[in-house]
Amino acid sequence: MAAAPHSGCTATCIWARCCARPAPTAAPDGGRSSTSRGNPPVRWPNAGARSRRSGTSPGCCVPSTTPPASTSPRDRGPRPGPGPAGPRTAAATPRPAEPTRWASPNCCAPTRRTRPSTRCCTRPGTGPAGCTSRCPPSAGWPPCRRPERTADQPAPARSSPPLPRRSSAVRPHTSATRPEPLPLPAGRSAPVPSAPAGPAPGSRPLLKGTRAAAALPAEDRVRLLAGEHHDPHALLGARRAEGGVLVRTLRPHARGVTVLAAGLRARLAAEGDGLFAAVLPLEEIPAYRLLVDYGEDVPAHETGDPYRFLPALGEFDLHLISEGRHEELWKALGACPMTHQGERGTRFTVWAPNARGVRVTGDFTHWDPTGHPMRSLGSSGVWELFVPGVGPGTLYKFDICRPDGSHTVRADPMARRTECPPATASVVHPLDGYRWGDGTWMAGRGARSSHTAPVSVYEVHLPSWRPGLSCRELADELTAYVTDMGFTHVELMPPAEHPFGGSWGYQVTGYYAPTARLGTPEDLKYLVDRLHRAGIGVLMDWVPAHFPKDDWALARFDGTALYEHADPRRAEHPDWGTLEFDYGRKEVRNFLVANAVYWCEEFHIDGLRVDAVASMLYLDYSREEGGWSPNAHGGRENPDAVAFLQEMNATVYRRCPGVVTVAEESTAWDGVTRPTHHTGPGGFGGLGFGFKWNMGWMHDSLVYMSKDPVHRAHHHDEMTFSMVYAYSENYVLPISHDEVVHGKQALVSKMPGDWWQRRANHRAYLGYMWAHPGKKLLFMGQEFAQGAEWSEAEGPQWWVLDPGYSAAGDHRGVQDLVRDLNRAYRATPALWQRDTDPGGFQWIDAGSHRAREDNVLSFLRFAADGSPLIVVCNFSPVVRHGHRLGVPAGVPAWTEVLNTDARRYGGSGVGNGEAIPTRPVPWHGREAGVLLTLPPLATLWLRPVG
Repeated sequence: MAAAPHSGCTATCIWARCCARPAPTAAPDGGRSSTSRGNPPVRWPNAGARSRRSGTSPGCCVPSTTPPASTSPRDRGPRPGPGPAGPRTAAATPRPAEPTRWASPNCCAPTRRTRPSTRCCTRPGTGPAGCTSRCPPSAGWPPCRRPERTADQPAPARSSPPLPRRSSAVRPHTSATRPEPLPLPAGRSAPVPSAPAGPAPGSRPLLKGTRAAAALPAEDRVRLLAGEHHDPHALLGARRAEGGVLVRTLRPHARGVTVLAAGLRARLAAEGDGLFAAVLPLEEIPAYRLLVDYGEDVPAHETGDPYRFLPALGEFDLHLISEGRHEELWKALGACPMTHQGERGTRFTVWAPNARGVRVTGDFTHWDPTGHPMRSLGSSGVWELFVPGVGPGTLYKFDICRPDGSHTVRADPMARRTECPPATASVVHPLDGYRWGDGTWMAGRGARSSHTAPVSVYEVHLPSWRPGLSCRELADELTAYVTDMGFTHVELMPPAEHPFGGSWGYQVTGYYAPTARLGTPEDLKYLVDRLHRAGIGVLMDWVPAHFPKDDWALARFDGTALYEHADPRRAEHPDWGTLEFDYGRKEVRNFLVANAVYWCEEFHIDGLRVDAVASMLYLDYSREEGGWSPNAHGGRENPDAVAFLQEMNATVYRRCPGVVTVAEESTAWDGVTRPTHHTGPGGFGGLGFGFKWNMGWMHDSLVYMSKDPVHRAHHHDEMTFSMVYAYSENYVLPISHDEVVHGKQALVSKMPGDWWQRRANHRAYLGYMWAHPGKKLLFMGQEFAQGAEWSEAEGPQWWVLDPGYSAAGDHRGVQDLVRDLNRAYRATPALWQRDTDPGGFQWIDAGSHRAREDNVLSFLRFAADGSPLIVVCNFSPVVRHGHRLGVPAGVPAWTEVLNTDARRYGGSGVGNGEAIPTRPVPWHGREAGVLLTLPPLATLWLRPVG
């Protein structure tokens, strides 16, 4: 059965594999096409030949009549047959007198080797004179040449009946031979193929006079296709060339590429392996776009050319990066949506100084990196590429060619957003996607001094506080709860992206991206904003000490030890199986310092609690003998880490007034909270932190509280020793997540005795903690005395507060106590105004024989104006009647501010009534005294009456 003829062709083609079926077109004479089903098929002399390049049939369906002298479809004369006055019939159509031959053996060959030809040899406006058949503009075939025919050239013989048309099912499409449609730029619709009859009025005419481009040097071509070229912009894009403008593009899987510019279009010739090029007869390089054709199943895709743009990163940025002093590094590196040279797109930049080549890949390339190699920007180690049409929400990674020639695909270290784990791709995300409403808080932040203000911190693991909720969804509930409980601040366990949820966020891979488990970056900003508008500060845990070894993240990022130290004895962290940063490398320090600033400026974070500082300061931290290398002076200190911490603190305090940094440092390192310009006995300047966690107080006090009251007399010094060094640093007293996991038990479960005594001890301990010099931190769940250890999978045991639970009243009593502790604490300047001033504290009875035997502690706190507060702790289960204390003279009477044994907290209700008169009897070295009744396992706060 003969193949169906093309509209406009006067002969039926017998080579079905090369024919297309375009829509009927109007003939120049205004009548119908001259094609007739009655015409006999014609066999062309070269129809059975096969192209050596493509392996497909070069034959095409061309008119069988001798073409008129006109060389343009628009200038053709009337075709054979009746004129417009009468209808055309098959009998009226003259038989072909002479067929046309084409000189180019590939004139109908496709531009891809794996596809058989299904198109004819012409395109609208480009076909040889006399060919009335037009190909759709997405065909992608090279234009045919019509040779001069000599007088003695024989005419082809008549063909036998045509062969049947080959079905597309004969060669099924595969992912290797036919890609999926590429996504269009936001707001852009798919281009509509032009009508087969020729260019519509006002469309771009096809540029004539284009010629083939000189081939790329073999070495450059190989390096470019292998992703190893340092300057692909020198090979791709548009540039002046002899005779015009050379345009070359790399479009893997494309079947044809057309250059579109103002008033013109030009087809590029295929060079193989996805390369297309041509020299256009132009004097100036136009502002152009590319129309990429992926075959008849995919609409032609119009896009910008990434290789026509100048670098989108300035010289000053590169200078600062090279110096390690770019304090806004997140604005220079990573994926930045922007308008560059008049086009919207995304600038991709990454630091990989030892890479042989870097390419960007993502869902916009169908994860094929071949077509998007990046350029190296000099000695900075930065690679850059601006990709037009790529916008927010695009997934991407970097394909890095290591020094040994192997490739690794990595997430962006500077990504502002990531896929939700276990997926690992980075996501293009803008910086300006949120409108803040906390202007009042931010305006006053710099005027507040945390050292002379009340600071009571509620530590929260957001993924488990209300499992399954995003930051935006839990914002109102968390804000309301913290406000009701009276805490001044919330501390978020690391909100940065981390692959393993069981690490609680302490093994970070996305330092600049909030974890996608909790929603978008804007969701986290909403949470911070909501807390600020309620008057609650926000701190976060920050982990610059180490990072995991995942092969898609930071570890050996460019094939070398880049972020980690090159010496394995300094790189490997033995406790956590992670890698430590190389603080001696200025670019790594810059990465971390800028990250600290990033969270404070972009997310309005009010403080950074820096994790694992001790592991950074000591080269032999948790290492066996011979498993570490000393510093240049033979010591165990890490001077590079010291310099990094000093720089980080100085930069944050300079750029973000009112922000506080807190060190989790568990050793006796001198000067953790001393200013950086003050040199200590060890020869180092201060580290510059605002506060330090008092790990010694936490450890000693919990050891004491875990003892049976009978034995506490022998451990009395555990509770008093903290005041020996209480003012050597600025301290925070932490009962953190670390103390209620891994078999350490919940706080109430650490206490001895029965359930009543454990709760009483728990309450007494909290009363002592809130009165001790230093800021306060309590981990979630401990404010209502949950009995089980914390689990990141379960979160706080809120069910123990349900009215239907038999012990709900006991837990609510502890919760009420914490609420009242915070309110009384905030209302009593003596408890916070002079936390860092030794004059704000005095012992009443620190360790007399009676105090030891009775398990009693008593001391005074003073406000800036001298107003006192008495604190008495009875850590025995015995009521102490008539307990005498020496007190300041001049105060006629005292009253209870807080009694942790009150019945509303679940206690026994023992107390001292409305007022306690001062007696003019000297005691404990003071001129006056009081007689008190001490409740069992309780803490009392007393203030002057009136």
